[in-house]
Amino acid sequence: MSVRELVVLGTASQVPTRHRNHNGYLLRWDGEGLLFDPGEGTQRQMLRAGAAAHDLHRICVTHFHGDHSLGLAGVIQRINLDRVPHEVTAHYPRSGQRFFDRLRYATAYRETVELTEAPVAGDGGVLAATPAYTLQAHRLSHPVESYGYRLVEPDRLRMLPERLAAHGIKGPDVGRIQREGVLDGVPLADVSEVRRGQRFAFVMDTRLCEGVHALAEGCDMLVIESTFLDEDERLAVEHGHLTAGQAARVARDAGVRHLVLTHFSQRYTEPGEFGRQARAAGFEGELTVAHDLLRVPVPKRR
Repeated sequence: MSVRELVVLGTASQVPTRHRNHNGYLLRWDGEGLLFDPGEGTQRQMLRAGAAAHDLHRICVTHFHGDHSLGLAGVIQRINLDRVPHEVTAHYPRSGQRFFDRLRYATAYRETVELTEAPVAGDGGVLAATPAYTLQAHRLSHPVESYGYRLVEPDRLRMLPERLAAHGIKGPDVGRIQREGVLDGVPLADVSEVRRGQRFAFVMDTRLCEGVHALAEGCDMLVIESTFLDEDERLAVEHGHLTAGQAARVARDAGVRHLVLTHFSQRYTEPGEFGRQARAAGFEGELTVAHDLLRVPVPKRR
């Protein structure tokens, strides 16, 4: 059975709090797991969430600030300790290669797993293309080089039973028309329609920029930082972050179906205010103000 869900491992900005761990997000996409921004404590949060090292196929780091990457050392050592039987690929800014190297080899351990390094450079672009999805990256705007990630499922054809029946197409002939594109003068387009693939985006530390909008466009689920509330927009711009209202307007304009706000500054004690400001900004889709160990299903296909 395929599962597509976001498992929130941590939601704190800069420092952990009593109630929020450093960042960490696991996207389950059918049989694969993509781990985004493993901050300090991610390995333990995975245990609490019922996620295993064997679930990981890709690790995607947006940038090398500690709250987004200090958990790499533990996660990498754990996948080797548990002898994960498949290749694991790590994506991260190429400019931070020295940080990745230090974290990968922070202490002594026995390497048992094929960990492929696939860093991101320039403006990003396509990082991987599989039958299940294409993984893309776009450059963001932060004091250190930062990238956001976007996963796009290929569009596929959905066969329409009522149109097949109207043309008397059934049994093995359904497969024939799919393979050949036409059957007894009936084109495939007359008995099918395009099923739009799902889209997921992960946007962390950044000011508003072209990359934010490109990542969010048409997403079924957008996970995006909202470090500050709107009254502190000056601080957000100064430190390279977004406010709740800014994130919500991006989602509104991009046609996002489910908006997940996260990465909250410790200065705020009322998380509900992030949701209220997102609604005030005009976002009308499904909205989640994330908390640790939350599971959020990716919306069903349109």
